[in-house]
Amino acid sequence: MQTIVIKIGTTLLAGARGFDGAVVEGLVKEVAVLKNERDINVLLVSSGAIGCGMDTLKLTERPKVLPLKQATAAIGQARLMHFYQVLFETYGEGLHTAQVLLTSSDLDDRHRYLNIRNTIHTLFSLKNVVPIVNENDSVATEELRFGDNDTLSARVAAKIDANLLIILSDIDGLFDHNPRKHKDAQLIEHVEQVDDSIEALAGDTVVETSVGGMRTKLQAARIACASGLETVIANGNTPGILRGVLDGTARCTRFGKSTAAMSHRKRWIAFGRSARGAIAVDDGARAALMTKGKSLLPAGITSVTGAFEMGAAVRIRDGSGKDIACGLVNYSSTDLDRIKGCKSSEIRAILGHKDFDEVIHRDNLVLL
Repeated sequence: MQTIVIKIGTTLLAGARGFDGAVVEGLVKEVAVLKNERDINVLLVSSGAIGCGMDTLKLTERPKVLPLKQATAAIGQARLMHFYQVLFETYGEGLHTAQVLLTSSDLDDRHRYLNIRNTIHTLFSLKNVVPIVNENDSVATEELRFGDNDTLSARVAAKIDANLLIILSDIDGLFDHNPRKHKDAQLIEHVEQVDDSIEALAGDTVVETSVGGMRTKLQAARIACASGLETVIANGNTPGILRGVLDGTARCTRFGKSTAAMSHRKRWIAFGRSARGAIAVDDGARAALMTKGKSLLPAGITSVTGAFEMGAAVRIRDGSGKDIACGLVNYSSTDLDRIKGCKSSEIRAILGHKDFDEVIHRDNLVLL
């Protein structure tokens, strides 16, 4: 194993007052030992900035107004990083930390997307640095947010060519029923592919300081596995959990990686950029995309949602509303509203120009 990404969830950091670092102290000890013993690259994606801020400000409820939420995150982020820095200096035998704060727009831009990879790989090359990534909550508005750190961890892991993504929470993995409500719930130890039946097993969190839940963890696993990474959901409260995951002895859920990993450009299209809208297609267009390897033509489009310009990333949905693909559009949403359902030969007559026959060329389209 060369590079692993470890996501530490809010539920592991949340105490009675909003923040409790006892679990993380044990995890840092493990990371330090494993990194020095096995000479591996380790990147942490850590939640907890808002929880730390809540603790400092003596807040009992997660802020809901955006300015207060961002202010709380700004206060908490400094405390969180200081906490990690002290722990790694104490237990790491010369290990240091590096902070990397991201917003979704950082991955939208291709040049910044590539620069993030270069920066993290340079930090790895120093051998004694553990990068710690978090969403830049203090500046990210709703349209610039990843939404949750599960998704962020998967997108970063895919970007840096990690070998393994470990998502740590307060639960052993994915169960066939909610184990907090059903005592006979069984752990699902291996998932070959995250499909609709698997996602239907997910519930949502109710932790006051947390965002996401099992559903977002499964979405993260889908992203990581499609990018060629093995993914594990495990319980961060279990002593020695990281070593157990690496040795194959841990009680957890493992997700199989795709045998044909996406290229980096395809990963950027599918997961690096934020979707600006959606295009619904008919059954004929769905079949052409899914089974025949075709581009998306205007004739198969039934509706357009959202406002976007040429070059934006959009989701492609079938008649049932399920996302089946993502791609970069050759026409704006305004133009698509005018040419949807029409033949490519009619585009010039309708718009007064025709730059492309395809709405989304196959080279700029990724099946989900």
